[in-house]
Amino acid sequence: MAYEMTKYGVKAIEAHYPTEVNEENLHLYKKLEKEAGIRLYQIGPRIFYDKEYEFGSLSNPINSSRDRAISILIDSLKFAKKAGCNHVGLWPGIDGYLYPLGTVFYDMWDRFEDAVAVAMDEVPGVRIALEPKPYEPAPNNIYRTTSDGLIACQDIEARLKSKINMELLNKGFTLVGMQPEIGHIRMGYEDTPYAFSRIARQGRLFHTHWNSQPLGNYDQDLNIGVVEWQQAEAALYALKMIGYKGYFGLDINPERMPVEKAIKVNTTVLKIMNERINNLPHEQIIECYFNPSKNRGKLEEILANSMKGR
Repeated sequence: MAYEMTKYGVKAIEAHYPTEVNEENLHLYKKLEKEAGIRLYQIGPRIFYDKEYEFGSLSNPINSSRDRAISILIDSLKFAKKAGCNHVGLWPGIDGYLYPLGTVFYDMWDRFEDAVAVAMDEVPGVRIALEPKPYEPAPNNIYRTTSDGLIACQDIEARLKSKINMELLNKGFTLVGMQPEIGHIRMGYEDTPYAFSRIARQGRLFHTHWNSQPLGNYDQDLNIGVVEWQQAEAALYALKMIGYKGYFGLDINPERMPVEKAIKVNTTVLKIMNERINNLPHEQIIECYFNPSKNRGKLEEILANSMKGR
């Protein structure tokens, strides 16, 4: 299926370890890259839905379950290094808490961050990208917002001890970053271009996940642009302004349509949005920002005129 999607511009693929990608089938991904030019960009450890993670994965107070999650994360880092992936994407979906009363927050954060640092020191030089989310499947996720994620990145890096990791940090490299998802951002009532820019300013924007999402609703992973088209376009424009050169990951759960059709629709939408923002009068937009008193209503006029080609 992935091979057929090259005609829509697909250049990379993401997979969970060890369920979707592992040592036994890596050769198939390498074959896909050789024949279709689709590389295995990042992998994510599957440490969220299994019963042993009922009370969390890397933050689990039950040591046996936490140790199992750490082991899978270490194996994921080793596999990512072997496969030539850009990073390991870490979504702590099952980590968090049920009730605010009685939750030992310091211990919850310490357990998670120490576990990640231990794993990264075991396989130094491999980067990790956190993906915050307000809730689901945990009622309250451990890192709810963009700011939470940025703080966690700094706290994890502060725990690293291996010589290789310390040398990289001292040279100014970031080893723990983020892969924000539009749906998760809007679930938390955050502004998408603001969130992307905040992460990029810290040098931690490793990847982006794209879909659309009703503000504050449950995680729907809708096709890009079917809800809040303006948020997606504004996010693209923000990335253009900061010179983003990374991938655009399609994090979608297509409803009532084949997967290939969903890929076609979403890549088409991204191309349309990108063409639209490239055709905006950039100098005038910047002028509106730096001289607002002399351009009252001008930006609104620009946005209105841009809708003609919609």
